Amino acid sequence: MDTEARLTERDRSSASHDGTEEGSRFACSLRSPRSSRWLPGVSGLSGLSWGRVGLLGLACGVFALLLSNFVVQPFLIPSGSMEPTLQVGDRVLVNKVAYRFGTAPERGDVVVFDGTGSFVQEPTGENPVTGLLHGAAAALGLAEPAETDFVKRVVGVGGDRVVCCDKGGRVEVNGRAVDERYLYAGDAPSSVPFDIVVPRGTLWVMGDHRSNSRDSRDHLGDPGGGMVPVDKVIGRADWIGWPLGRWAALEPTEAFQGVRGPGDAEPTGAGADYGDAAAPGDEAAPGDEAAPGDEETPGGMETPVPGGVHG
Repeated sequence: MDTEARLTERDRSSASHDGTEEGSRFACSLRSPRSSRWLPGVSGLSGLSWGRVGLLGLACGVFALLLSNFVVQPFLIPSGSMEPTLQVGDRVLVNKVAYRFGTAPERGDVVVFDGTGSFVQEPTGENPVTGLLHGAAAALGLAEPAETDFVKRVVGVGGDRVVCCDKGGRVEVNGRAVDERYLYAGDAPSSVPFDIVVPRGTLWVMGDHRSNSRDSRDHLGDPGGGMVPVDKVIGRADWIGWPLGRWAALEPTEAFQGVRGPGDAEPTGAGADYGDAAAPGDEAAPGDEAAPGDEETPGGMETPVPGGVHG
């Protein structure tokens, strides 16, 4: 028995000091329990990391939603009504603070607006959960915008008289012909004539692809006469953010630089036949007479020329 005990102790001693395979196996047996004690810790750290990743993702999502609601919102372009300026599938970044500090939309601005009450009737009720999810996806530019949201170019602001067309086939604003070089190649400024005065606080908007755009011209006979209230404007489209090959800033157009304010207009061409148009609520100066057939409808908008509704 004593001999066996000494042999056992000798084996243990040699296993801990020599470099034999037996010793290495024994050494592994000593480290294995220690390694197993670390395994739960590693697993715990992994769980904690995934939790942090989840919280970080949630925080980023909330930040993106806040950013899109108050500062810059991406919008997916679903149609070709603004070609060539905006293409189907473009994601534009809409500046939502552009008109928040006393400034208003200007002629030539490309704006996104809520067309409820002007371009579309009040929307029907929908599943609130579905609406919330779609709204969040649209706010991040991952889904098409709401059916009530539109993107168009401002052609007339409050008080402007917008006429189409002059002898050269161009749109006139306050008696000045507009050279709309941003129009889709081959498109006429408008295939139908119209002559309107934009009420104060509203906008007259048109698409750049005139033959493929349902805009203010199509709603002349509707309540509001196709005018978009300024307070329905969501923001100004300032950049194309996606796809990467289309990344660009939307530069201001020079088409309206020669247009004067409504009170300073000097009508020429088609507009000269009508005289100066008074803004809604303004009384005409003594001696001013409307041209024959120019009877104003309630609200100050003139009756469009027959056939003047864009089909």
